[in-house]
Amino acid sequence: MKRAYPTFITQSGQDYLVYVPDMDIYTEGKDVTDAIEMARDAIGLKGIDMEDDNIELPKASNYDDAYRKAKEDAEDFDFTKGILTMVDVDFIAYRRKMDNKSVRRNVTLPNWLNQEAEAAHINVSKVLQEALMMKLKVSR
Repeated sequence: MKRAYPTFITQSGQDYLVYVPDMDIYTEGKDVTDAIEMARDAIGLKGIDMEDDNIELPKASNYDDAYRKAKEDAEDFDFTKGILTMVDVDFIAYRRKMDNKSVRRNVTLPNWLNQEAEAAHINVSKVLQEALMMKLKVSR
């Protein structure tokens, strides 16, 4: 599922401060490109955490509502003085990229096939991963 959220980016000294009102996220980057990447990463992380906790992802605000939310939260810093852009995140692709922990599975093979694989120094786990990705038509 892909979503795009309004995101404020405002330069403050050498840094670029980022605010995503719909997700109540604050981050920063060393330049505009880095700030957008940091926003995408923060949105992705918070989004998959919300999904894992069975919390519905917020709908993206329109620009007027994003400005209103930013003005309400402008006690310490006024993000509305910077640029407002949309930052998109593909939550399915982001989860696939971030969730690379290994899961142990038992696999049953005929002994002769296991012996052939060992003799050929084949990593059976890697071959199984590649075969599953091909069969499921997915990639990392």
